[in-house]
This record gives sequence, C-alpha cells and structure tokens, in this order.
Amino acid sequence: MARPDKAAAVAELTDQFRSSNAAVLTEYRGLTVAQLKQLRRSLGENAQYAVVKNTLTKIAANEAGIDSLDDLFTGPTAVAFVTGDPVESAKGLRDFAKDNPNLIIKGGVLDGRALSADEIKKLADLESREVLLSKLAGAFKGKQTQAAQVFQALPSKFVRTAEALRAKKEEQGGAGTPAPAEAAE
Repeated sequence: MARPDKAAAVAELTDQFRSSNAAVLTEYRGLTVAQLKQLRRSLGENAQYAVVKNTLTKIAANEAGIDSLDDLFTGPTAVAFVTGDPVESAKGLRDFAKDNPNLIIKGGVLDGRALSADEIKKLADLESREVLLSKLAGAFKGKQTQAAQVFQALPSKFVRTAEALRAKKEEQGGAGTPAPAEAAE
C-alpha cells in the first residue's frame, strides 16, 4: 500500500505535467543552494523548478501520458515545469548552464513531444514569442502596403495612358481624322 505522502506527491507532479506546456529535466549535481536559487530566478516567472524523486516523477509522468522521459530519470534530477513561453525558460537554462557546467540538461517534453538536450538548446536559440509575432505583424503590414501601392498604381497608370493617347490625338490635329461632312443644301 502506497504511503499517503507519496501518493500526494505523485498526484501533484501529475498535475504539474498536465498543466505545463513544457517540462525540462536537468541534473543539478554539484550546484549549491544559492546557485539553485539563482537558477530559479533565471527561468522566469512562468516556470517552476523542482528537485524531484526519480521514481515518483516517473510514475507521475506516465500517469500524465508522458512515457518518453523514462530513460532520463537517473541520477539527481530536477524538473523545470514551464507554463508560459518555453523559449524564455530554455534560454534561462542554457545561459545558466554556460556559467555553471554542473547543470546538465537531460531532455524534456514540449506539448507532449519528447525533446533531446540538443533540441532544447535549439529552442533556446529561437526568438521569444512576442518578437516572432512582431516580425509576423510587420511582414503582414509590409505586404498590405505593397498591395495598396499596386492597387493605386493601376488606376493612375490607366489615367496616364489615357492622357498620353489624348495628347497624341491633339498633336496629330485633324490630319488623321476626317473632316465632318457638310450638310447638303
């Protein structure tokens, strides 16, 4: 029979796996308490970094429908549960790991898809969601401006062409046009 405290821990971890957009598993061996506190701050407000027991976390991940992380639950493990922008948290982990080589990113999961450590580092190289949306909006605005210019160019080109034809006819004068016939008396 499972102890109530362990069952509660599994239930809490299962809820965290289900409610988060991403979860990143790390090995924190050799980091001090002060460094872990600094790491938690560097992850941003939308991430929670928790030192976990491997067996309980493995059970919780499986209950949440995530079985691709089973091989990563070895050694001292901590999980960053990300509820906001996963790029921000991945950048925080990557930057902290550069300064503190004792932090090892093992892998993770993003929206139900397993990620390797290299894929998490690539995720960290992406620009934030806000920057990408701003660039997309700028591209749309640019395309709209180009379309408006094209639509304005067509009528003005037609007017210029019509004006050129009218001027050419005036230049030729009556030479090319027959004289009106006089009415017979």
